[in-house]
Amino acid sequence: MSSSSNLHNDSTHASSSSSSRPAGDQQQQQQPLSRYESQKRRDWNTFGQYLNNQTPPVSLSHCNFNHVLDFLRYLDQFGKTKVHSHGCIFFGQPDPPAPCQCPLRQAWGSLDALIGRLRAAYEEHGGSPENNPFGSGAIRVYLREVKDRQAKARGIPYKKKKKRRNQIKGPEGAAKALKQLS
Repeated sequence: MSSSSNLHNDSTHASSSSSSRPAGDQQQQQQPLSRYESQKRRDWNTFGQYLNNQTPPVSLSHCNFNHVLDFLRYLDQFGKTKVHSHGCIFFGQPDPPAPCQCPLRQAWGSLDALIGRLRAAYEEHGGSPENNPFGSGAIRVYLREVKDRQAKARGIPYKKKKKRRNQIKGPEGAAKALKQLS
């Protein structure tokens, strides 16, 4: 049995009778899920529903990074982040003084977090890390492009933090650093 055939929706477990479960399982079911776990389950179910609504429907075992990219683009219509287009007079302004007709999009940080949750859910549902469509290089490139595009549109530069050149090592390093400060 391949690992991709183990992928399934959580709803298949919900239909089984709780009386047939061992006592340990019943106790585990009574504890509320963490916010992260609840969101991960909702995201997984939403993605599964998205695949089922495709024509023809796509099974999770046949899902690839292109389906994930299409899903991310589909989610844009529900976004709440204003992303100014190149032709907008407010392009590049962090705090525009007036409203404009530019579209609302999903914020790149939200998409990044979503991909992280779906990547974890995929592996929890039997998918192999090597075949995880959410971990594809194409997804990372897409997210980086969204981040850069949104940063330019809002005039907010995202810069990598530079490593400190003079890292303090041990007591002699601390003494040296203090001497340089005085």
